Amino acid sequence: MTQLLAAFLLMKADGCNAEIWIVNDPGGGIGNYVARDECLRATGDAIVIDGYCASACTIVVGIIPRDKICVTSRAELLFHAAYNPAPHGRRQTKREATDLLYSLYPIEVQRWINQRGGLTRRGTLLSGASLAAMYSRCSGHETQGAITAHLPRETRQFVGH
Repeated sequence: MTQLLAAFLLMKADGCNAEIWIVNDPGGGIGNYVARDECLRATGDAIVIDGYCASACTIVVGIIPRDKICVTSRAELLFHAAYNPAPHGRRQTKREATDLLYSLYPIEVQRWINQRGGLTRRGTLLSGASLAAMYSRCSGHETQGAITAHLPRETRQFVGH
């Protein structure tokens, strides 16, 4: 995490704001993503969601102010219940972690999730017009040449590949 903050400070040394891109991020541990998104919120930088953002990656919409997030036409958010791996490739749903995850989302996202049966093991995909109704569309953004940032590999990557 310290390396990431140092990278942000170097990028911002000239006083310019950066855009942070989230691209094809499969998610991971809730705690890692809460920490990531709190760091991002502290920078004040814009967040561009350009592709798949699943699982704990979706916490970004609950921690970053709405006016700092935009979505491209490729953006997709996959919401599902929190779980731990269980024997034989199964998943054990964690009710407390699911409740925490749900509580982090803004009320509009919570309503949308509720209308689709809540946070389930299967998950629900938010994209297209429904996503654009909640978050502004990014204009003139392409992934080529975008500023991306990564947490140290042993922690968690910001931007999936």
